[in-house]
Amino acid sequence: MEEVNDKQPFLTHLEELRWHFTRSLCAICVGALIAFLNKSFIFDNIVFACKNNDFPTYIFLCNLSEKLCIKDMPFILMNVEMAGQFTMHLLVSFVGGIIIAFPYLLYELWSFISPAMYKNEKKISIIFFIFSFVLFVFGIVFGYYVIIPFSINFLSSYMISDVIENNIHFISFIKTITTIILTTGLLFQLPLCVYFLTRFNFINSKQLRQYRRHSFVIILIIASILTPPDIFSQILIGLPIFLLYEFSILVATLTSSKT
Repeated sequence: MEEVNDKQPFLTHLEELRWHFTRSLCAICVGALIAFLNKSFIFDNIVFACKNNDFPTYIFLCNLSEKLCIKDMPFILMNVEMAGQFTMHLLVSFVGGIIIAFPYLLYELWSFISPAMYKNEKKISIIFFIFSFVLFVFGIVFGYYVIIPFSINFLSSYMISDVIENNIHFISFIKTITTIILTTGLLFQLPLCVYFLTRFNFINSKQLRQYRRHSFVIILIIASILTPPDIFSQILIGLPIFLLYEFSILVATLTSSKT
């Protein structure tokens, strides 16, 4: 009988988790439907906008210096699959659904873990979840206006021989964009992840400081891969990521002092 009672809390939590997951999935589906029905706006004004010369990032770089100016995108997008465009429409809609539903996903996550928190911890966690949403938006904006333009310009113009002409499969183009956007959005969740990992004693601020140099090298490598081979572009991308890491150390320090 005691064994049954011991299993009951676990089964109860599992049932709650199932409903949180179901509601989150429904929210993503609703967001995906909204994105799916706004096909022209999503693709013409967002997805393919970074291919145009009047994209805000290109205008900003041209105003800074003629050497940084990106005037042409020397490639053509093409489709060679019968269901290629429809498949990408579904993929972009799904990614859009995640972005649209993200505030609600955070709410569901908080609703699941908040019963295990003390009253003062709930107040702190609410602030962090709100801040998490703000960071997610910043991450998407950073990926869209900084990483994507540099990545597309570098990868599309990179040539190993003049014999090869860049006619890029639009599926590759879209997957690159969606991957970067989601990656940067999630990467900017680093402070929130550090908060919970520190809260449950998986890591501490001392460890983060200890591996700061290693992290800095990794950040520089990532920046060099994602940007053209000039120091300005690498700093433009590497600096925000490094600052995010430093902020995560601060979060870990504050969290450790309150636990």
